[in-house]
Amino acid sequence: MATSENKMADTGDKLFIGKSEQPAWLSLGLANRHGLVTGATGTGKTVSLQVMAEGFARAGVPVFAADIKGDLSGIAEVGEAKDFILKRAAEMSLAYQPDQFSTVFWDVFGEQGHPVRATVTEMGPLLLSRMLDLNDVQEGVLNVAFRVADENGLTLIDLKDLRSLLDAIVPDTGKKAADREEDPLAPIRKAAQAFGNVTKATVGTIQRQLLVLENQGASKFFGEPALILKDFMKTDADGRGIVNILVADRLMQSPRLYSTFLLWMLSELFEELPEVGDLPKPKLVFFFDEAHLLFTDAPKALLDKIEQVVRLIRSKGVGVYFVTQNPIDVPDKVLAQLGNRVQHALRAFTPRDQKAVAAAAKTFRPNPKLDTAQVITELGKGEALVSFLEGNGTPAMVERVMIRPPTARMGPIAPQEREAIMGKSPVKGKYDVTVDADSAYEMLQKRVAGTAAPADGSAGAGGGEGGGFLGQIGAMVGTIFGTNVKRGKLSTGQVVARSVARTVTNQVAGGVAASVGKSLGGAMGSSVGRALVRGALGGLLRR
Repeated sequence: MATSENKMADTGDKLFIGKSEQPAWLSLGLANRHGLVTGATGTGKTVSLQVMAEGFARAGVPVFAADIKGDLSGIAEVGEAKDFILKRAAEMSLAYQPDQFSTVFWDVFGEQGHPVRATVTEMGPLLLSRMLDLNDVQEGVLNVAFRVADENGLTLIDLKDLRSLLDAIVPDTGKKAADREEDPLAPIRKAAQAFGNVTKATVGTIQRQLLVLENQGASKFFGEPALILKDFMKTDADGRGIVNILVADRLMQSPRLYSTFLLWMLSELFEELPEVGDLPKPKLVFFFDEAHLLFTDAPKALLDKIEQVVRLIRSKGVGVYFVTQNPIDVPDKVLAQLGNRVQHALRAFTPRDQKAVAAAAKTFRPNPKLDTAQVITELGKGEALVSFLEGNGTPAMVERVMIRPPTARMGPIAPQEREAIMGKSPVKGKYDVTVDADSAYEMLQKRVAGTAAPADGSAGAGGGEGGGFLGQIGAMVGTIFGTNVKRGKLSTGQVVARSVARTVTNQVAGGVAASVGKSLGGAMGSSVGRALVRGALGGLLRR
């Protein structure tokens, strides 16, 4: 709280970011209107990101941020009262108090943080096609594969599931007709051909692209236990928001994997979170570093969906802050949704640079006292042009601001410090061991060996892997009373029933049994929709 000795400290409803003639405040109530942090390399973007992340965490708002260079990891350790930090704090009438923040490290490769995994099914064909850089024909075949998997109860968890399914839908044109009829995978091949001509050459191309993806380490990303996004949205024992840091130095070596992964996270947040409107403070703030990678070579259909998610996720209580070198890296439709702006220095050495500076200046509300385009090229390290939303959501006039110093450590932490933090992590042990459940790969192997149940669930009402509606109810009852069946073994119907049962169990355990009937209906509708209709951005849509 602000005091006479600490005039520029955060208050209950706004964050102190920096100071010029007047302090620059970021309103928590408008923080879910998204934002943009831009500037050339070495001008202080990472420090601004850390200052904002610290402010949100102090206010009880969980934070997720990608750490490209490792510099952001210092937020987990106590800051150091160095001379230049104390000098800047004194210039701002800010009593410097070293601090540290509860931090959870995540790593797609599971090396410097807890593993982050998603299933192939959750990723969906559109995002996978972008990740694999497929053309329209190849993307169509991938959509056919997902449709066949849905109709035959083949759960796609990891890349070997997808590989085996692609092999299964390739037509056996070299075999005699009689041999093709005896093929245990003939129904799957026929189902695939019913959607169009699936050729061996196209499937082969997809398989080669999957190999490239595997060589980049993506095989560690696809699998179980899959990430539960609510684990990002937690506070610590002191009520501060936990800072989730994605270790992305190695991930950045595969830019398409990096950008697609973060887009998947955004889409999952959009699908899973309920509508809450404008809150006094966000439920989560999401920092998307190197954001230009998200938009590079993205087809129009995908750009439209990104724009839609950015526009609508505000009502879910999530603020998205893009971090990139230049505002022109972000498409105009998305840029228009980013109300809170921090612009560090840009250089104007070439005609293209000069055009970029002019474009950046036009994104701000003009200030008669400033020549914005000129000031952008004159900013020193730690300085920025700032415009935050105020009052009824209108942008304030742009101001030249000195960014406040962070209170946690600036720079990377040592490996032993990271290990100590992970040893006390609230999700320790939850994601660290891979679970390889029965899924499409195992199901197809059993079918070839002649041991699989029929795909149509005709093994009996309530029995077998499918089991029809009674089988779904049976799975639900089994879940309530403690089944050990893994998610990968369940058919689509059983996944629905298990989701419903989990909801019922949680409601009863929480002491709100009176609302079970209402929640059961809502969960059934939501789960059925998510199970049967695949979302355009990956994940599964609610009905």
